Amino acid sequence: MSNNEFYSLTVNGVQHPVQDAWVGESLLYVLRERLGLPGAKGACEQGECGSCTVFVNGSAVCSCLVMAATVVDTEIATVEGLSSDGTLTDVQQAFIDEGAVQCGFCTPGLVMAVHHLLDQNAQPSEHEIKEALSGNICRCTGYGRIFEAVNTAISRRQENAR
Repeated sequence: MSNNEFYSLTVNGVQHPVQDAWVGESLLYVLRERLGLPGAKGACEQGECGSCTVFVNGSAVCSCLVMAATVVDTEIATVEGLSSDGTLTDVQQAFIDEGAVQCGFCTPGLVMAVHHLLDQNAQPSEHEIKEALSGNICRCTGYGRIFEAVNTAISRRQENAR
């Protein structure tokens, strides 16, 4: 295997060629720098903060810890792909409505974590919400408004299900 590689990644349902890549590049780097998808943020580069969260085959992962070349033939979803028509998702709208967005750096990772939680568990307990968000660090909000946004999204989903 040479140092520079060519492969394709399926991101948000679209096949993207990745050319002249170094085989050790992180998925975060490839998404942001090679594919122009800046939603996932690079903060700690150690999988501790959650700002780079994406879905790989439906599982939430820290893209800074995943080598891009290892996720060929998988489905990758980023915050940019949560809504196919460009409108805000219910979770994104709840974050705005509840003032859960401060500087916005952690927001994409938190939104991905909340979507993952609610896709798995439509009515999580307070403990389950806190556990699901425990891998995401926010330095601005104090988390109160983030938890309110989650509860708002849950309530709205329940109302829409009626």
